[in-house]
Amino acid sequence: MEVLDKLKILADSAKYDASCSSSGSTRKNKNNGIGNGHVSGICHSWGADGRCISLLKILLSNACIYDCKYCINRCRNSIKRATFTPREVADLTIHFYKRNYIEGLFLSSAVTKSPNHTMEQLVETISILRKEYHFNGYIHCKTIPGCAQELIDKLGGFVDRLSINIELPSHDSLKLLAPQKEKQDILTPMTYVSNGIKKNQLEKSKLKPSFVPAGQTTQLIVGATPESDLKILKLSEGLYQKLHLKRVYYSAYISVNQDKNLPTLKTPPLLRENRLYQADWLLRFYGFTAQELLNESHPNFNPLLDPKCDWALQNIDKFPIEVNTADYFSLLRIPGIGIISAQKIIRARREFLLDFEALKKLGITLKRAKYFITCKGKYYQHACQFNPNFIQTNLIYQERNELPLPQFEQLSLFDHLFPTKEDQLKCLTGNL
Repeated sequence: MEVLDKLKILADSAKYDASCSSSGSTRKNKNNGIGNGHVSGICHSWGADGRCISLLKILLSNACIYDCKYCINRCRNSIKRATFTPREVADLTIHFYKRNYIEGLFLSSAVTKSPNHTMEQLVETISILRKEYHFNGYIHCKTIPGCAQELIDKLGGFVDRLSINIELPSHDSLKLLAPQKEKQDILTPMTYVSNGIKKNQLEKSKLKPSFVPAGQTTQLIVGATPESDLKILKLSEGLYQKLHLKRVYYSAYISVNQDKNLPTLKTPPLLRENRLYQADWLLRFYGFTAQELLNESHPNFNPLLDPKCDWALQNIDKFPIEVNTADYFSLLRIPGIGIISAQKIIRARREFLLDFEALKKLGITLKRAKYFITCKGKYYQHACQFNPNFIQTNLIYQERNELPLPQFEQLSLFDHLFPTKEDQLKCLTGNL
């Protein structure tokens, strides 16, 4: 099979993996090599489904020995199969880079023959790029669960980022849809990589090559199994706290196979994916916990409101907040006030007391915040009244680009809910 034919098959097979993004690492060019990994990241765009398409994103092979029921590459599927040689992937990467098509590589693979065999092929590919071609650009590679630790050491010394995909958020779901995979085979290498990163950061040796300088990530499939948003978010929270993951990526389940244990969804649950990304920002940068955003009586996110607005309405007794006296972390809890806006407020109020006009001049959008704040003790005059039902009604219709309804009018239910442009922007910027 020609290389370009393989590329067509294996690039298409890789599109379901969302766990890649910009670099977050600095790898300077050296020894007259080519490419340069920079902390500002890969110049990336986003597809209609929200996935990063900036890197050369391919599989080494889609000839998988596993039979995961949700995966297009499961062994029993009748699809076109292809396998690159390590040399072919290295050559493609260099040729694409020289033509300015890409700035880096995201390389994954189905499990061929065995986890160790597949991992050896990945290591050889990246070794050719780094040692023979002296490619110093960004490389993100997948770790194969169940492989030997010495192979993780070798790969981790070459790449900028590693990812080990959990895929399914519980042990029971793994047994149901991917019975050949073991939970411990996934968590053990994740822990090993996490410990290796911490050890490397402590040593900071110039003689020893850096180990996964851009950290590790994982991916969770949303909607293939019955776990609630609360269970998924608590899992992510644990991964951030215990294993210090760089990112958890959420991928809306796409129905590509027929199986009695799989849900029948006409469209991927993109809005649910969107809400989890928004909540993920709140966990990582806003000081929220999973248990604050959701609980057993409220285990899933509101499809009509982003998680921060929904939390504020559930905790309306904490509002309105006076912007001239609130501390930084209290400001971050106000819907519509993000990290940059909170910092602007803190700096500006050292010079003078802020009113609503001053907030506008600072570039702070009051679309959502006006319902939850006071300035100099006064509530926003055009917000009419501090009433939870009134606020919720207006927030919902603002997000859906509708005019506000009269107070207490019955809300209609949307037949099909998809992320708005504002929803998608929040996921990218984290300005909630």
